[in-house]
Formats: sequence, structure tokens, C-alpha cells
Amino acid sequence: MRKDIHTSGVPVLCESCEARHRGICGALDPEQLVVLAKNSRRHKAEEGTELVGNATAIESYSNVLSGVVKLTKTLSDGRQQIVGLQFAPDFVGRPFKTESEIEAVAATDVSLCSFPKAAVERMMREQPDMQQRLFRQTLKELDEARDWMVTLGRKTAPEKIASFLLLIARNIDPSADPNRDTAAFDLPLTRADIADFLGLTIETVSRQLTKLRAEGIIRIENNRHVTVESLAKLEARTGE
Repeated sequence: MRKDIHTSGVPVLCESCEARHRGICGALDPEQLVVLAKNSRRHKAEEGTELVGNATAIESYSNVLSGVVKLTKTLSDGRQQIVGLQFAPDFVGRPFKTESEIEAVAATDVSLCSFPKAAVERMMREQPDMQQRLFRQTLKELDEARDWMVTLGRKTAPEKIASFLLLIARNIDPSADPNRDTAAFDLPLTRADIADFLGLTIETVSRQLTKLRAEGIIRIENNRHVTVESLAKLEARTGE
């Protein structure tokens, strides 16, 4: 038997979605969610998949449901710089722009819920709370970018690595207990990408990770799986 599109007014597609509660969709009532769900599709993208091309026409937007998205800025001579990371339930894309200014790539395998550009922008005009949610996310990203400027400009190499690991630990699992003192995750970036993101050399990244491991603050398995034994101790190393 075909399941009805919604239960108790909320679409089945949205019932267990993290973005439904903390993302832009949290501003919508059940009827509006039904309308958006009819225009949306859930899909997965493998690590390395381009989600938004640089200087390409914007045709859709997405909510990150799981995984990590890497944002990259490309200069005219082809040089690239990682300028940010996005986690669930972040919104990928810039409303009311016709062309993207950054490239968004799946840093890990990701799960997304995508909607046509026209449907989202129409709903934002009709639903001011949705615009406010996006505005708050934009301000949050601005605050994070300012904090990261301090990290890049003033922090030492050990503080940069600790700050990066803490960023991942706090954001990679939106359902995790915020009061926990341990975390486990796969690094969403290669050593080379981490070096690029932090303005360090690959050798420095590896050396600082080894130091944190030797001090018992983290464990690393299979070169990529990280267990943070104490988030409090890791935070103490960030220089905050």
C-alpha cells in the first residue's frame, strides 16, 4: 500500500529530518512543508562530488542532512582556497543570486534534501519566518568567518589544529549531546586540505596531530578516524 505523503499534517519525508527542526524548514507550518516536500528530493552524493559549481547558474538549493560540504573559492589563475565547511542542517546556496561565487563539494559522503530555486524563493516571499531563518544562518556564518579569521591570523599551529578538530567534533553530528566530553568522527578533509584550510604545511598538520595523540587528547585509527578523549582538554588547546 502506498504511504500517504504526510502523517499528522507533517510530510513523512520531513518527520525525522534534522533540518525540519533546526534548519530553515523549521519556520514552516505543516501545510507549507507539504508544498515544499512535493518539490523536494532526497539524494546522496559521494565524497568529491561537485554540488555547486564555481560561476555557474544557480538552479536549486539544498539542506545538508548528514556529512560535510567543503566550500572553495577559486582565483582567476586557478588557485583555490577552502573558505568554509557546512554541516547538517546548513543551507547550501545563496538565495536571490543568479550565479554562484563559490564551489561546494562533498567533503564526505553526504545526504541532501534539494529544492528548485523558484520554489524556495517563492516560499520565502510568502513566509517571512523562512527569510529570517536564512538571515540568522547568514549572520551565524559571518560570525564564524570572523572567528576563523582570528584562528588563521593569530593562532599558533597547535591552536589551529585544536580549533579545527573542535569545529568538527561540535558540528559533525547535530543530534549528539552538547554536554558530552568525548566525540568520534572521520576527518572530513585530507591532510592536504586541512593544511590548505589552516594555512599550514602538511608536515605541520601531521606533527601537531601526532602531538595531540601522544598527549592522550585524541586517538587516531586508520589515519582518518579520530576519537577525542576529552573535549574540554581539546578546547583548552585552542587558545580561546
